[in-house]
Amino acid sequence: MSMTRQNALVRVLCLWLLIVGSAQAAINVVDFHDREVTLERPAQRIVALAPHIVENTFTAGAGDKVVGTVEYADHPEDAKNIPRLGRTYSWSLEAVLAAEPDLVLLWGTGKGTEQLPALERLGIPVYVSEPQTIRDISKSIRDIGTLAGTETVATAAAQSLEMAFEKLQAAHSNQQRLSVLYQVWNEPLQTVNNQSMISAVIEICGGQNAFGDLPMIAPKISIESVLQRNPDVIVASGMSSARPEWLDEWRAFPALRAVQTDALLFVEPDHIQRATARLILGAKSLCTQLDEVRHRQFAE
Repeated sequence: MSMTRQNALVRVLCLWLLIVGSAQAAINVVDFHDREVTLERPAQRIVALAPHIVENTFTAGAGDKVVGTVEYADHPEDAKNIPRLGRTYSWSLEAVLAAEPDLVLLWGTGKGTEQLPALERLGIPVYVSEPQTIRDISKSIRDIGTLAGTETVATAAAQSLEMAFEKLQAAHSNQQRLSVLYQVWNEPLQTVNNQSMISAVIEICGGQNAFGDLPMIAPKISIESVLQRNPDVIVASGMSSARPEWLDEWRAFPALRAVQTDALLFVEPDHIQRATARLILGAKSLCTQLDEVRHRQFAE
């Protein structure tokens, strides 16, 4: 074989290896809207447009890559230092573009998705996050880790979360069932149905959602309906880390079992309403409190 032909074959082989290597290096995940998200390389400048997304990005080991977020993205502590680009439902497209992201993590609920076509037209990769179940939280963490090149950290965190919930569920699988009303708010009086992640936590703790059968995910209910269903427990979170004063308004109805056994419980909202790894903290808190209620109601 002549030297010229040999050199030509070497060049062709190198080019083929380069093409194959590039194809193998492509990063692909499917987001919560069944969209395929593809990156040529791990993201280095991430814009995360919801508090739960920022938190899950830190859990996935990629918090240091977040260059923009929205108001109320307050956990972990380092998240408070990230530049704000607006609110979850009204962030600025111009501000997002100015951050020069190579990946945007977008919440699939609310008005944020209205800007999705504009981001796509500009060629900015967008991952839509909309976790509805405990498994979805793990998926979100894993996917972000894949996109950011922090798979090892993300996989470990997701597995740890799944194991913690499995252990908690096993510990409460044979407990006395308690009927639980989760009160989202007082005016209007609002709860959640069985499609809610909160309802899944109630089930894990050996409870049953008193209004789980309603068709809407966050239905408004009446005081009369609560009196009729007469739950064993009423749980509320409110809007802050302090127990809401309005939870005690139920004491005006002494016929309620939840009032008779002092089962008006509080769980921090960020520990049970945010779709993040901290949901396990809310679950453990609720399980512990339900165990105490069982002891009071059924010990005799």
